Amino acid sequence: MEWIQRQGQLLGSASLALIALGVYLGLVWSPPDVSQGNAMRILYVHVPSAWTMYLAFFLVLVGSVAYLWKRDSRWDRFAAASAEIGVLFTALTLVTGSIWGKPIWGVYWTWDPRITSTAVIFVIYVGYLMLRVLQPDPTARAKQAAVVGIIGFLDIPIIQQSVVWWRSLHQQGTILRPGLGDPTMDDRMELALFVSVAAFTCMFLFLLGQRLRLAGMEGERDELLWEEAQRV
Repeated sequence: MEWIQRQGQLLGSASLALIALGVYLGLVWSPPDVSQGNAMRILYVHVPSAWTMYLAFFLVLVGSVAYLWKRDSRWDRFAAASAEIGVLFTALTLVTGSIWGKPIWGVYWTWDPRITSTAVIFVIYVGYLMLRVLQPDPTARAKQAAVVGIIGFLDIPIIQQSVVWWRSLHQQGTILRPGLGDPTMDDRMELALFVSVAAFTCMFLFLLGQRLRLAGMEGERDELLWEEAQRV
């Protein structure tokens, strides 16, 4: 956690450079899709957003388990910061997916298994953040939030496997389809996608470091307010 905060300036610069490169590769250098044309280019935002969502909620899981094990408030703040950013990227995943769906499926929204399970995890972690606001006791809040953070992560495998387990409008693997060993994308598309994923990962780490710094100050404030309330 400390490393992420210390490397904030480096991560911020790397994010900007990779985003600029990703925009060029995705919009200019890579070719349009054979069947979807230029509508497919939103892939370079949609897939990295989904990957960042996975990463963020995995870190919520790690922070939640570590807090219940060690009872160290730093892990609780780590989980909370990851959850906030994860909710942001989940919303971006849903929005870009809807924009992509309109020219391909003819509608912005359909109760496709992957879309629905992604909406479910969005609701779960919005509830996680609401719990953190409504519970005034820092210790009880951390414990309850950790439980929700762990349970919520169980939806991630469902999201990932939904296109395999159920009949779905959503396309299967972008890079490798289940059961096949060959890439399904042009090499230029793959490179543009990998750069975009790297850009979003750096951006996530940068935002996480900034949020952790703020969370440390908020944690100290909340503990003081709670102690004062108990003395009244």
